[in-house]
Amino acid sequence: MTALSGKRILLVIGGGIAAYKSLDLIRRLRERGASVRCILTAGAQQFITPLAASALTGQRSHTDLFDREDEADIGHIRLARDADLVIVAPATANLMAKMAGGHADDLASTVLLATMLPILIAPAMNVRMWLHPATQRNLKTLQADGVHVVGPNDGAMAEAEFGPGRMAEPLEVAAAVERLLASSGPLAGKHVIVTSGPTHEPIDPVRYIANRSSGKQGHAIAKAAVEAGARVTLISGPVTLPDPAGVTIVHVESAREMLQAVEKALPADIGIFAAAVADWRVANAGEQKIKKKDGALPNLSLTENPDILATISHRTESRPPLMVGFAAETEHVIEHAKQKLAKKGCDLIVANDVSTAGGVMGGDSNTVHLVTASDVETWPTLSKTDVAKKLIGHLSAMAEGAKS
Repeated sequence: MTALSGKRILLVIGGGIAAYKSLDLIRRLRERGASVRCILTAGAQQFITPLAASALTGQRSHTDLFDREDEADIGHIRLARDADLVIVAPATANLMAKMAGGHADDLASTVLLATMLPILIAPAMNVRMWLHPATQRNLKTLQADGVHVVGPNDGAMAEAEFGPGRMAEPLEVAAAVERLLASSGPLAGKHVIVTSGPTHEPIDPVRYIANRSSGKQGHAIAKAAVEAGARVTLISGPVTLPDPAGVTIVHVESAREMLQAVEKALPADIGIFAAAVADWRVANAGEQKIKKKDGALPNLSLTENPDILATISHRTESRPPLMVGFAAETEHVIEHAKQKLAKKGCDLIVANDVSTAGGVMGGDSNTVHLVTASDVETWPTLSKTDVAKKLIGHLSAMAEGAKS
């Protein structure tokens, strides 16, 4: 028995250059024991053929809403029901817009509107189209409707541009399918938001204020949450780490951008705010590089950044039922964590000692204290991966306890 043995997949192939990856995706899914049936949009047929898809699936590919043979038994409804999962790969900007708006003007969009099955999309488009407010608005609508997302990744585009918009690789999509169809997982069906890494606050176009956070702990938490079955939105400041597979990744620079990204990602069941957000930014940051002037020091005026944890914790609407903050301290760790818990209004603080002697910032291990209003639980020194797994297990139990 392989991971997807006996599972039935309906693959909707959209009209983009990334359609060629869908042929490899078919092979990866079948290697894992799944049967695959394909719908190709008119645009998809400009890049690959129904014959190529059929040769790999071993089944007829579908293209026409008004196909006489199919529609004799209401074929689009049969396709919408006769599977365990629907994958849209590549999910173009146009196809995402149709899904978000409930349009049904061809076979693919009609099946997607008619299905009650879980849907996984793998977006792929030009970076400008992906970052456009309309696409981001459609993405938020689809996620609120329960659509699962894998990718897109950063990389070079067919148009000689670079940025987010590349379709996730077939192996990444296959791994996301395995997670979605797994029957176990304490966070299955939950949406978890994780923030990670530092923020960079500009002084001028080439200089910034930052901290030593590597993002290792936050990224490990996002990965552990995915492995526990959750749908994860990872909002990351500038790091050198690869994006964890299976998460919806949002890259940001500043604290204000991070807050906006968190608010866009809501609602969620659990918010885990592991990012080391800069407390201040330069109020008078200019658009030109500051030049030296005979040794005179520049006059930098600082202003306070938004407090992301407190802002979300004190929301009256769309507050995640379980809010987790991090307290990176250099002294009086538990005392300061208790004060932060009360001030921020969250449910749990994960506190750790980040003084130079501890080697936590940028290191691979961590010693944490879990602080609630009624208890302090201290864990032994563990790898950041093990801290993440243990924390997700702890939060799963808290979420289950709150439900019962």
